Amino acid sequence: MLVVTRFDVPPADAGSFLPRAQAALDAFAARPGYLRGRIGRAADDPTQWVLTTEWEGVGAYRRSLGAYDVKVHGAPLLALGRDEPSAFEVLVAVDGSDPVVSVSRRARDAGTVGLGEASAPVVPPA
Repeated sequence: MLVVTRFDVPPADAGSFLPRAQAALDAFAARPGYLRGRIGRAADDPTQWVLTTEWEGVGAYRRSLGAYDVKVHGAPLLALGRDEPSAFEVLVAVDGSDPVVSVSRRARDAGTVGLGEASAPVVPPA
């Protein structure tokens, strides 16, 4: 699970943004299932920042959002992020010489059933 949150940070706020992002990253890093994270700023436009975290799975990431330190340090920062999709399943990873290809773990009906619409614990075959 890869989470990418992009931020538009005015130059006047850059000095306070990095410590806040670091506190959020530290809070995420303390949660079970956290793998790694990064804070970056665009080389060509210093007002563009990014916070990326990697997780063992979507469940670990979602559970981390309920932790006290993440609510205190992470949630306020994430609220400043762009309103765009930020959670991605990793389908191919190349960390060394051989790529690791994964099968999508999205539910069969993920494209047709929204949050709060499922009414049964089992979805009939398509």
